[in-house]
Amino acid sequence: MFKKLFVSSVSACFEMQNKEPYYCPESYTLTVNGVQEKTERKTNVFSLFNLTPDTKYTVAASCGGEITFTTLPETACLDVKAMGAKGDGVSDDTFFIQTAIDICPDGGRVVVPEGTYLIRPVKLKSNITLELKKGAALLGDTVEEHYPLVPARMFIDGKEEVLASWEGEPYDCHQSLISAYRQKNIKVIGEGTIDGNAVNSTWWATPKGRKVARPRLVFLNKCEDIVFHGITGKNSASWNFHPFFSKNLKFYDISIKCPANAPNTDGLDPESCDVVEIVGCNFSVGDDCCALKSGKYYMGMTYQTPAERHTLRNNLFRDGHGAIVLGSEMSGGVKNLTVGQCLFSHTDRGLRIKSRRGRGKYAIIDGVCFENIKMENVITPLVINMYYFCDPDGKTEYVYSHDANIPVDDRTPYMGKFEFRDLECVDCECMAGYFDGLSELPIKEIVIENVSISFKEDAKPSLPAMATGVREYCKGGIYADNVEKLVLKNVRLDGVEGAKLIAGKIGELIEEK
Repeated sequence: MFKKLFVSSVSACFEMQNKEPYYCPESYTLTVNGVQEKTERKTNVFSLFNLTPDTKYTVAASCGGEITFTTLPETACLDVKAMGAKGDGVSDDTFFIQTAIDICPDGGRVVVPEGTYLIRPVKLKSNITLELKKGAALLGDTVEEHYPLVPARMFIDGKEEVLASWEGEPYDCHQSLISAYRQKNIKVIGEGTIDGNAVNSTWWATPKGRKVARPRLVFLNKCEDIVFHGITGKNSASWNFHPFFSKNLKFYDISIKCPANAPNTDGLDPESCDVVEIVGCNFSVGDDCCALKSGKYYMGMTYQTPAERHTLRNNLFRDGHGAIVLGSEMSGGVKNLTVGQCLFSHTDRGLRIKSRRGRGKYAIIDGVCFENIKMENVITPLVINMYYFCDPDGKTEYVYSHDANIPVDDRTPYMGKFEFRDLECVDCECMAGYFDGLSELPIKEIVIENVSISFKEDAKPSLPAMATGVREYCKGGIYADNVEKLVLKNVRLDGVEGAKLIAGKIGELIEEK
């Protein structure tokens, strides 16, 4: 059986109903309006493209299930090539694509046919669909001067409006390749590609020390009701997708790709966003695959806007530093996160929470639930590090001290309840889990239930967390310090060398087999 996730005027997305992470237990073919596809599909989330607007369809899967749906109507369709775009990879097609977007009426669709369209930054607008056909690529210009400088903030009637941000703070930035500011009801769909082209530019060669931050591939600032479906994002100058203070965002069956050595190329980083769905996506990047953020101290104390009500399901996270990361810019908090049916492969860490003193009293992480996750070749599956040594003062005593007499004040972050259930982790290396709470304000509760973790025979030692004083481990068990309540139910650790539980200060320990 499967359910409908999303329907546009020319595309649709569906999700198989099973418990297997990312891949369906058996391959399957589809029949659409009586016509059977020849290609076998393997993933739990699948899509249909090149549909006709306002048309009834019936789709059936060979493994079971059938759904009838009707595509949305549309008011107009504009082809960018018909408007003058060349799509030859050499001519500058920015003007033609931007004009098509600008004149497209509400409820209309801008179509980018097969071809390579060299572009400078392009802005999206409300109530339209942008479709990138199979074989279509929006290719970023490689000249840095062609990306306008966006000021960090402006003031409207004396009130601050943050226009650009980098690593949790207002910061001047180059305009992103694709952006939207205070826009609503946008769909970006299709089998095409948004290629930042940073591999052929100077963005990666000089990532640090810039007075103006590198552009993102896609930046959504204070937007609502946005859907990305099917497209591929790649080779961003920095973070690939960066939604910022936005609401009701859907990412279905997209792919995000960057070389493993590409600096700061996070896959998808929602910052201070509310209601985000990331389903059926495929990540392989040079930094964190998906990082949930809510600003540093100034942004958290000023706007008090958490990353809230995020759902991640049936995704594949490969090759990043962390599969799913919370922080370290999390001063507005992270609340009500659900992660299920995901596959983590060859990432340094599975779940990685990074915080520290100084993030502030609104830096509350609570209601985090991971269920039905499979990890392969993940060095350390679970990490909560409250002593992350980021920022200029990151290696000072204030950050690294384990003195319980440090006062709880406006600078102190809080860690609530974390649940990890039905996890299978194979070929790990460093340790099973590392949980290091603040001495003065311990982690409230950690529940680990029905979890199996095993190690590579030739595992190599490494650091489980980036904090001053942390030593290397190899095939280590679960380290837990400054945790009010730790529940271990049916936890199997195979191949551990030394103690399976390295316990520091734990208020209440419940162990059940």
